[in-house]
Amino acid sequence: MAFAAFATAEAQPQAPRRRSPIALFLLLPGIAYLVLFFLTPLVSLLLTSLQQPSEFGDIGVYEFAFNWQNYVAVIEAYWPHILRSFGYALAATVFALLFSYPLAYFIGVKARRWPLLQSLMLVLVIAPFFISFLLRTLAWKQILSDESFIITSLKALSLLAPDAHFAGTPFAVIFGLTYNFIPFMTLPLYTALERLDTRYLEAGSDLYANPFTVFRKVTIPLSMPGIVAGTLLTFIPAAGDYINASRDFLGGPDTQMMGNVIEANFLVLLNYPAAAALSIILMAVILVLVGVYVKRSGTEDLL
Repeated sequence: MAFAAFATAEAQPQAPRRRSPIALFLLLPGIAYLVLFFLTPLVSLLLTSLQQPSEFGDIGVYEFAFNWQNYVAVIEAYWPHILRSFGYALAATVFALLFSYPLAYFIGVKARRWPLLQSLMLVLVIAPFFISFLLRTLAWKQILSDESFIITSLKALSLLAPDAHFAGTPFAVIFGLTYNFIPFMTLPLYTALERLDTRYLEAGSDLYANPFTVFRKVTIPLSMPGIVAGTLLTFIPAAGDYINASRDFLGGPDTQMMGNVIEANFLVLLNYPAAAALSIILMAVILVLVGVYVKRSGTEDLL
C-alpha cells in the first residue's frame, strides 16, 4: 500500500514552480545594462544607416529616411575591403591556430609534471596583455621597417630584393593580426587540453594506432571546444580590426580593411550613414559565418 501510494504521488504531475520575484529583481541590472549599452546603440546604428543627407544642411548633417540604398552603395564601393577583411582575418586565424595548438598542447599536457614551468609559460602567454595593443603594433612597425636590422640583414643576405618592403604589405598586416591575437587562441586551447585525460591517448596506442591517428581521432575531437572558442575569439576581432591595417602602423594604401573604412567615413568624411551601414554589414556577415561554423563543427552548446 505504501509503495502504491508513493508511485501514485510520483505519477501525479507537479505544478510548475513559480519564479521568485527576488530572482527577477536581481536580473534587472543586467537587463538594463544590455538595453542601455547594447540594444540602444545597435538601434541607433541601424537608424543612422538609413539616413540621407539633409537637403539644406551642411556637410555631415543627415535626416532620417528609409534609404536602404546606402547598403547597396557601400557594397559597390567597398566590396574589395570587405573581402580583404575576412580574408586577412581567416589567414590570421589559421596561422594563430597552427602556432597556438602545439604551444597549448605542451603547456596543458606535456608540462603537467612540472607545475612551475606550466605556470611560467602561461604567464609568458599572457604577458603581451601587459603592454598596450597600440604600443605592441607600433614596435613591430619599427622592427619591420626598411631601416631595421632584420630587413637590412635579409637584404644583405639576398633573401630580400634591394627594393623590397615588408611593412605596408598584406604579409605585414596578417603577421600583426596573428601576433596580436595568438593569446586569444592559446588560452581556450590550453583550457581544453589541460582537462584532456591522457588515458585515452594511451588506449589509442594500445589499440595499435600510430601517433598521427591518435592525434586525429582522439586529441582533436576532445579539444574541439577549445578550437572553436579560440577561432571565434580570434576571427571576430580580427575581421573588425583597424590598427594593424592602418597606414600609421603595419598597413599601406592597398591593405585597408573594413575597420579603416568605417573609421574614415565616421571621422574624416563625416559620412555617418555609410559608416553605419558598413558596421551593420560587418556584424551580419560575422553572425552568419559564426553560426555556420559552429553548426558544422557540432559545438552549438558553446553559443
